[in-house]
Amino acid sequence: MLRFRIPIWLRACVVALAVVAFTPDATFAESDDPPAPKPKPKPKPKDKDKSGSLSDDQIYSLGYWQAKGGAYAAALDTLRSARNQSDPRVETMIGFSLRKLGRVEEAMGYYNKVLAAYPDRTTTRQYLGEAFLQIGAPDKAKEQLGRDRQTLRRCLRGLPAAGRGDRQVRRQGRLV
Repeated sequence: MLRFRIPIWLRACVVALAVVAFTPDATFAESDDPPAPKPKPKPKPKDKDKSGSLSDDQIYSLGYWQAKGGAYAAALDTLRSARNQSDPRVETMIGFSLRKLGRVEEAMGYYNKVLAAYPDRTTTRQYLGEAFLQIGAPDKAKEQLGRDRQTLRRCLRGLPAAGRGDRQVRRQGRLV
């Protein structure tokens, strides 16, 4: 077996070179100033609405997702801050939030106002049908939801089964 020995002086040079190569610059000269960090590029300013407020579309979208997320009171506050209160989307979602807060009669006023101006708004019609089911008027709900049989079935299935009265409501509202 052949043995190869590295001379001690060569090992010492390699170690010294490694120390010099991998030691940070700050340890050699204390009086030198550290190199200045590179300046970060300034972010470009984003285009902002000059008025600084949200548009009605943004307000509607925010209120919609708040209501769908269960924050009905917050959605109501948001939707009522819209400049165009006669927007059918805004009025429908105000009615939705009111209905979910238990203020069904007030919500029905909003739904009826929208449907008087826009009779083909199916979402508003569905919410009105759900409001009729909520107050125990399945015949009126059937008038609103009868055009869409799947929606009517889904709403009827969603009624609470608390007792005999609920079964009668379901039987009266059942599709024939």
